[in-house]
Amino acid sequence: MQVKKAIIPAASLVTRFLPVTKAHQKEMLPNVAKPTMQYIIEEAIASRIVEIIVVIGRRKRAIEDHFDKSFELEETLE
Repeated sequence: MQVKKAIIPAASLVTRFLPVTKAHQKEMLPNVAKPTMQYIIEEAIASRIVEIIVVIGRRKRAIEDHFDKSFELEETLE
């Protein structure tokens, strides 16, 4: 049986990483060249996961913005 769905919890407010997490959410902290969440998503895709659900809380807009399509930017780059 192959796993086809991944649920990634990213809704908590963690104080253990303060003061670093005042500027960035822990899921979006840079890890070498990319945010940690980017590595998690890429690993899920490489594992042939077809549905990825990221559970986020309030004030977690950076995760949405990072993975959201920017049609204006894509049009400008073409």
